[in-house]
Amino acid sequence: MYSYPRGWEIAWNEKKEKWFYVDNGKPFDDNRVCKRCGEPATKKGYDACLGVIPGVINACCGHGKVKPFIVYKKGI
Repeated sequence: MYSYPRGWEIAWNEKKEKWFYVDNGKPFDDNRVCKRCGEPATKKGYDACLGVIPGVINACCGHGKVKPFIVYKKGI
């Protein structure tokens, strides 16, 4: 399995049951800056380039790896 938190490729190590960064083999800790904009996550964990978007429960800029998305609260 692979994922791209903040644009950095991570992979699942089945034997150790942990995620690791593909580029350097270090354990995934979610502390890296966005690979695209170079900004860290906000203190609340939001993508710095998006910030808080009213009426949204989840959003991602894509970090240059995947298509950006926004999930709105029900009814909005």
